[in-house]
Amino acid sequence: CIFNADGSFDPKELSLMFEKIERNNYDFIFGSRYEKNSGSDDDTIITKIGNYIFTKIGNIFFNIEITDILYTYVLGNTVQVKKLNLKQKDFRFCVELPIKAQRHKMKLGTINCYERKRIAGKKKVNAFKDGFLILSQMIKLFFEKR
Repeated sequence: CIFNADGSFDPKELSLMFEKIERNNYDFIFGSRYEKNSGSDDDTIITKIGNYIFTKIGNIFFNIEITDILYTYVLGNTVQVKKLNLKQKDFRFCVELPIKAQRHKMKLGTINCYERKRIAGKKKVNAFKDGFLILSQMIKLFFEKR
């Protein structure tokens, strides 16, 4: 599981994620702030629009059926993770994980989550700089040999 230490993820959602992964035999469950009964206290209009655009790119160009590509509240099978050869250590990781998992024909699912206000730490995302890095990663992965 990827779980931020800033208090923004609700640990109660982990059991729901685990239940869904077991019930549906998913390899990964991605939390989503954009499904019914979900949301975020951390989103700005810029990050919400950016996430919408990046999620649509993931849906259209990579056939990823998740609704929040940039939210890294993820529960998954560690054996499957090792097969992905993940390399990114910054915000590009947000798109690298689901794109490579989809390419490996792994089963992905989503669950509605609510991103709470942080109780510790500061928001580290720079919407434009990190958005450019994420877009460049998506372009690189689009043209990369499969």
